[in-house]
Amino acid sequence: MKRLKLIWYLLILPMTGMAQQDANFTQYVFNTLHVNPAYAGYKNNLYIQSTYRQQWNGVDGAPKSFSLAADALLANKKVGLSLMISSDKIGVQKSLGIYGGYAYHVKIGEQNTRLSFGLNVGLLQTSINGASFVPNEDGDTFIPITNDSNILPDAKLGVLFSTEHFFTGISASNAISNLSIGKKKSDWYVGLKPHLYFLGGLILPLSDDLIFKPMFLLKDDFGGPTNLDINGFILLQEKVWIGAMYRTAVKLYDKPHLQQGLSKSSSTGALLEFFPTQKLRVGYSFDYSLNKLRNFNNGTHEISIGIYFGGSDKKGTQYGCYF
Repeated sequence: MKRLKLIWYLLILPMTGMAQQDANFTQYVFNTLHVNPAYAGYKNNLYIQSTYRQQWNGVDGAPKSFSLAADALLANKKVGLSLMISSDKIGVQKSLGIYGGYAYHVKIGEQNTRLSFGLNVGLLQTSINGASFVPNEDGDTFIPITNDSNILPDAKLGVLFSTEHFFTGISASNAISNLSIGKKKSDWYVGLKPHLYFLGGLILPLSDDLIFKPMFLLKDDFGGPTNLDINGFILLQEKVWIGAMYRTAVKLYDKPHLQQGLSKSSSTGALLEFFPTQKLRVGYSFDYSLNKLRNFNNGTHEISIGIYFGGSDKKGTQYGCYF
């Protein structure tokens, strides 16, 4: 089993150097703060949320991701503050980050139209557990035998624009972590790459008790394949979200270093979010691989919980302002 971990990591290492390195969440639609720091304060009151993701269930060393975040809007209704802790593990590689965030909201024209600017700053620790490697032969000096870790400064930037029926935003993560790349301790250190996120969606009321919300998320790290998530949700009586997602790779521009013939289809899935009370949100999603990985795993599971504190000053606030 440990030998399989080594093989898995040897396969993953080249991809983590070129492909998406940030933790990947299917329920980002209900965890927008993880994607864009400008979202801090959008729910008006204090909101605490947590998400856990077990990817490719049944595969030893498969990614496991966790996020815990809190955000609130100050009394002046212009400043949002946030605190976020995130961790990600894949094979023998781990990352742990803690960020404090600031967002400034500007009302434009109508009361429900906002332009927000956000900044998260913090520290990111990356590590590799050399003790998990088991060599076939003794004396292989290339394989690390200790835990190798680095602590890097990091920042995330974001802009978000929203109206009552439309929202869009752009953000970037790992904005300054490479400033410390010179402090690497071994050849196993994987430098972090900036990631760009572009999201958008619509809020379409179909009746008094039915709302349709289509949205997308485009992710790129300028090295690996560009990923596109497409989602569609139905909100029933402001208490239950039912949705489906499709994730694939798209070609926006030439990346000559990428392997030719890579499968574009990645996964599809279903999401369910419901509110047992006005203050508590519970979510679950299941992803299923559409490429060759489907023969080697039992799908991806993701669970999320959110708690709202304080009252609500407008319809939909307790249900996430619909986005």
